[in-house]
Amino acid sequence: MKKKLLSMLLVGVTAMSMLAGCGGSSEEPKKEDTKTEAKDDKEEKKELDVVNVAYMPNYASLWVVTTAKEKGYFEEQGIEVKMTKFDDGPTEIAAMESGSMDVAYIGPGAHTLAIQGNVDVFCFQQLGDADCVMGLKSHGVNSLEDLKGKKVAVTSLGSANYFQLQAAMESAGLTIDDVQVEIVGTGAILTALTEGQVDAIVFSKLRTIELNNSGYAASEITCDQFLPSFGNVLVAGDALVEKDPETVDGFCRALNKAIEYIIDGHVEEAVDMSIEKYAPTFAEKRDVVVQILNDVFVKTLWQSDYTKENGIGASNPEKWQALIDESKEIGNIDETFDAAELLYTPAK
Repeated sequence: MKKKLLSMLLVGVTAMSMLAGCGGSSEEPKKEDTKTEAKDDKEEKKELDVVNVAYMPNYASLWVVTTAKEKGYFEEQGIEVKMTKFDDGPTEIAAMESGSMDVAYIGPGAHTLAIQGNVDVFCFQQLGDADCVMGLKSHGVNSLEDLKGKKVAVTSLGSANYFQLQAAMESAGLTIDDVQVEIVGTGAILTALTEGQVDAIVFSKLRTIELNNSGYAASEITCDQFLPSFGNVLVAGDALVEKDPETVDGFCRALNKAIEYIIDGHVEEAVDMSIEKYAPTFAEKRDVVVQILNDVFVKTLWQSDYTKENGIGASNPEKWQALIDESKEIGNIDETFDAAELLYTPAK
């Protein structure tokens, strides 16, 4: 298996961005050297891209990157951040492999490509939510057994949620053939459920909150109990991690500071800044986004027993190893490898 690493930064944050690390001297240059200093600084400055997938509540990275940018935390680290909108993980990955993007916040389907050895990126931070099987109770979906004979949507047959559905069905003594699998894109999958086109979906568990708030009573069966699920992860191109780890480290420090700021009573400010500058279409969902950040990210994803011991954004290598090993068992990858190849721990 060709080793194509995901480099995990360990700081769960947003999408659609470009960042550039800047060098510079802390000493005041002599007047006659100003032009030379400026020229050297320009030559050293690199432009990087940080990418995000659409403006969706479960991509809380958007709110964190916006906070780090607007509060000047990236600038403190000598980094310039530029935001670029993408609509799906595969497009982000393609942009990273072409070299036009350097950092991306991607969903589980995209990092599945990484553990399959099909992308050449580093996974450097995990702070996303686990996926789940969710169905409308009005459709009679309250357990895995209830799925037999029903339509269940996944985003693609190569996505993590397809393999999660496969593992979930096997745990209930059923197989993937006992359901009718429908392929529905990320942007339409929730609508497919609420409009009755499918009976259940495998998607971010944060969507359960959105469904319930919209008047749709939804059941939720977390996939993590069947196949290790990481939700969304922050990744960087291997060239960035190998050649400029200082920028990666500084980027993570800025994100950590933004997360701490948001946790410290500034959720609404972070959401409002992001909606105003990067996600105006989410104005009508502002309150549910605030609720999701407060109830899920602040309480369980950004702060947990593991992060208290290992720091914000830390990824559990044992859990990653379990995902790799179990992916081999279900035939998702041809051979296992050391999870350490996927993880990058930034300097404090």
